[in-house]
Amino acid sequence: MDESELAARIDHTVLGPTTTVDDVERVLDEAIEHGMNACIPPCYVAEAVAYAPDVTLATVVGFPHGQHSTAAKHGEAVDAWQTGADELDMVLNVGRLKAGDDERVAADIAEVVAAVPIPVKVILETALLTDDEKRRACEAAVEAGADFVKTSTGFADGGATVADVELMAEYLPVKASGGIGSYEDAMAMLDAGAERIGASSGVTILDGAPEAAEES
Repeated sequence: MDESELAARIDHTVLGPTTTVDDVERVLDEAIEHGMNACIPPCYVAEAVAYAPDVTLATVVGFPHGQHSTAAKHGEAVDAWQTGADELDMVLNVGRLKAGDDERVAADIAEVVAAVPIPVKVILETALLTDDEKRRACEAAVEAGADFVKTSTGFADGGATVADVELMAEYLPVKASGGIGSYEDAMAMLDAGAERIGASSGVTILDGAPEAAEES
């Protein structure tokens, strides 16, 4: 896969707790230069839309732990969409999933999906789940009408793995996120069935792509 093909499948990300508007603008500049999408904190969506209106822009809901009330997630989703976000990455409620309350997990996701006319990706936080829990989480996302499932927030120990992507791809398109720092990492996830890559190292990933290597 060459640089341009890969770039369109990368959500170039900045979501840390110290993220400033300057950080967001840097990520957007890199997204524009390389043809990537961007994923940023919800508080900066308005500035991002004004700064880079042509970049496909994702933001997060219920981030990073998924423990917001359903009403709060609904409000976040609507606000982000109305402000100009193109896609939403929402965190499911891991605690409720682990307690076996799958119906409430699905209902939580469904409220966000129904609230907006844009794609919703559901973050499972796979490092915290057993394989059975991952499958139940994917089933809840399917039941709720989500568009994607996503591996990780990047804030738990562990990130995307080939095995998790393969498992999740049985249910919905997958965004692999967490610990993907090179072209080889990204390609391993895509080969395993991922449709999208989430990474703060988008430029580094693209630097390893064949077209970039030939130009250097």
